[in-house]
Amino acid sequence: MSPVPTIVFVNIFLRSISKIDDYKMEYSVQLTFREQWLDERLKFDDFKGKIKYLTLTESNRVWMPDLFFSNEKEGHFHNIIMPNVYIRIFPYGSVLYSIRISLTLSCPMNLKLYPLDRQICSLRMASYGWTTDDLVFLWKEGDPVQVVKNLHLPRFTLEKFLTDYCNSKTNTGEYSCLKVDLMFKREFSYYLIQIYIPCCMLVIVSWVSFWLDQSAVPARVSLGVTTLLTMATQTSGINASLPPVSYTKAIDVWTGVCLTFVFGALLEFALVNYASRSDMHRDNMQKQRRQCELEHAAQLESDLLEDGGATFAMKPLVRRPGETLTLDKIRQCEVHMQQAQRPNCCRTWLAKFPTRSKRIDVISRITFPLVFALFNLTYWSTYLFREDSDVD
Repeated sequence: MSPVPTIVFVNIFLRSISKIDDYKMEYSVQLTFREQWLDERLKFDDFKGKIKYLTLTESNRVWMPDLFFSNEKEGHFHNIIMPNVYIRIFPYGSVLYSIRISLTLSCPMNLKLYPLDRQICSLRMASYGWTTDDLVFLWKEGDPVQVVKNLHLPRFTLEKFLTDYCNSKTNTGEYSCLKVDLMFKREFSYYLIQIYIPCCMLVIVSWVSFWLDQSAVPARVSLGVTTLLTMATQTSGINASLPPVSYTKAIDVWTGVCLTFVFGALLEFALVNYASRSDMHRDNMQKQRRQCELEHAAQLESDLLEDGGATFAMKPLVRRPGETLTLDKIRQCEVHMQQAQRPNCCRTWLAKFPTRSKRIDVISRITFPLVFALFNLTYWSTYLFREDSDVD
């Protein structure tokens, strides 16, 4: 007949959760830990109910379960003013052990949805040396985990907690294990004020260069470079507070796209500057061509006056170099007339801006905000709807 294992009932009282560190992937908690088990060797006479229980403060006087916190990084007991521990022994041999502990526990996090994420941090308690044949931990019936009222966390909200069992099997046997899963929801308002709104403002400020005159080169260059450097500094500051993970986070998508928009505004000015110089070169060529046409027309007129009326009728039969240019002009006029007959609101609107550089600025004033608004719609709809489905 196999021996009956000792049953240890466990319950805890969460007093505070001081911090949840994303970089180190850990959290700190202070709790009151209680164990209760039956040790028939400690039975005593209560003298007809006169002795309710005996109290000890030294745990080495009685047998204690070898429980340990498997995901603990650091921990300590509290000894101010007196050691915060007691052991109560009841007349029928029941032992109640209570102690206040501060722990720093590991909490592996999935930051793909950061900062729109939820995190599950566990508190695991297991037997170190006794297998389930000798020692079994069970949650106390009723309310095994209690949380202090008005629990305040700086950037998280404790949504709920679940108790479960996590027995582990090794080559030395099966060991009893208890766990509490704490589900934390990240408070988004902090990140909205500190990250998302400033990034939006920087992107909008970079669009101011579209409304500046194309000849204001120092103003547009300094505006583009300043917003680009500020956005890069903002991105590096965000990444400094997060661990270097191998996957892309939601905040990486946001900052990357915002940085791309700011950089695109700077490249747009480079394109405008190039188009402006092309427009100037084209205007100079048109002026020279117009001047040549005027000179050629004047030369033709003078030739006609010198030849007199007798040869005037024969002039049209003689092919002159100027006639080719005149025919080309006629063809161009016919093409323009055909295009003018086809109504097109975009062409009509763009015709108000004669130079290509000005057209690029005007198109950018509409295209950049429209694409950024489309990105916002896609970003928020994607990550807000994935929030609940992607939490393990």
